[in-house]
Amino acid sequence: MQHEITAPKPLLNGKGNLTEPGWARSQLLQYDRDAIKASKLRVKEWDYYIINNQEFGVALTLADNSYMGLISASILDFKSASECTSTIIKPFSLGKYHMPPTSDGDVHFSDKRSAMHFVRTPTGRTIHCSFKNFIGHDALEVNMELEQPPMDSMVIATPFEKPRAFYYNQKINCMRAKGTASVGERVYKFDPANSFATLDWGRGVWTYRNTWYWGNANGILNGRPFGFNIGYGFGDTSMASENMLFYDHKAHKLDGITFHIPEDSFLKPWKFTSTDGRFEMDFSPIIDRAAKSGALIIESDQHQVFGRFTGRAVLDDGSVLELNDFLGFAEKVINRY
Repeated sequence: MQHEITAPKPLLNGKGNLTEPGWARSQLLQYDRDAIKASKLRVKEWDYYIINNQEFGVALTLADNSYMGLISASILDFKSASECTSTIIKPFSLGKYHMPPTSDGDVHFSDKRSAMHFVRTPTGRTIHCSFKNFIGHDALEVNMELEQPPMDSMVIATPFEKPRAFYYNQKINCMRAKGTASVGERVYKFDPANSFATLDWGRGVWTYRNTWYWGNANGILNGRPFGFNIGYGFGDTSMASENMLFYDHKAHKLDGITFHIPEDSFLKPWKFTSTDGRFEMDFSPIIDRAAKSGALIIESDQHQVFGRFTGRAVLDDGSVLELNDFLGFAEKVINRY
């Protein structure tokens, strides 16, 4: 079942459970951290941006996971199949980052080593990041302008089986990007003609053990902006999946999608199949941005794999779009946190 949310209302009821599980094209449900009834240590809030073209990309994360804060930045080079990531972990952030209750809010963070500023503007967003000692003594500097015209997005309100646990998520695809990212003397220039960004905006109360699969891509197809968001693996998604196509800024809702990942290597070719036959893809990996960490009762095993999608996607009206070497990523993440 794919239940579409069409009217504004509070995200949570008086017991801290979702008022209306399902999906929407915009943030109609209103998130309020103070309405959460679960332990404050289970609250997780993040803003994640991935900005890329066909040759290189930058990823930025600011997350307040209550018992810890996470500040992370990555540079990705698809021509050389290489990446570099630096991450700062801070104990017991507990809401101190003041993550906004909507994706239209501004995010500001700074400490002695890093700074991130994500600011909404009348026409889009400005992104700034500075990260000292990103590679050796070289600093990372990111200055970007994103265009956000009137456009559909993917919004999903997903309950978990445990009471008072939920995930409220928005993915905003196909924002054109203009600006630079630099590391030392190396400068990466992003041209809005071929560079795009996705915002992954997440707020919720997560269970301790979970696995998620997520994929996303943006680019130009038939002269128009095209992107997609696919994923599954956590919570009760019986009311809606997060699978959606975006063509010329209009959303086209998909049903279930399965990631077929080789068991022996994330860098071998993948396949994607769909229950409705509207997303059938081969995937050729380029980079596995892998990270594994653990301490006592906390563990994370992440594989974010960038590569190229080839196959077909079908719009709501039955139109078939053919993709060939369309750059994006797909990931599998296992967490105990």
